[in-house]
Amino acid sequence: MTTVATARWQRLDGPGQDSCRLIAEPAGWMLCGHARFAHNGSEAALDYVVRCDGAWQTTSADISGLLDGAEAGWKIARMGDGWSLNGTAAGLADCVDIDLGFTPATNLLPVRRFRLLEGGSAELSAAWFLPGDGGGLTRLNQSYHAETGRAVTYRSDQFEARLDLHDSGFATRYGDLWEGQVDVAG
Repeated sequence: MTTVATARWQRLDGPGQDSCRLIAEPAGWMLCGHARFAHNGSEAALDYVVRCDGAWQTTSADISGLLDGAEAGWKIARMGDGWSLNGTAAGLADCVDIDLGFTPATNLLPVRRFRLLEGGSAELSAAWFLPGDGGGLTRLNQSYHAETGRAVTYRSDQFEARLDLHDSGFATRYGDLWEGQVDVAG
């Protein structure tokens, strides 16, 4: 395993920070991160690991930590017939990407898979995970459109933002929500 890049973000609309490493593995890629943010009046501290194959297709995600003052954890896996959450089928068979709604890290996955740093656009549906109310997976329709330079316009069902991208694919600016920096290993 080799760390390729490390991103660190600061939340702009309230308290919160996140850091994530992009790791190259023999069979693909892994994102390992630590998110700290306000949730329901208390601080959430969630660690996450997202695994992808060599084509940047998500295979699994593990999330654990503290949420609402209690220990929490979720295991998400992509199977041939969809996704599972903690061993229970969740459907969403056509969703290739996972989108962890509490971090900008997972936007890297479609950016890299569709080679948006080279230009172009992509429309997709992601398996969207939000940790509130016990956590769940839902479909989130998304589009990415590469602009000039390293900018991408991101749109989902209820949200739009400009993403300024680093050469690694991590966002250094995520609309009015996150701002960060990326260090490349090396």
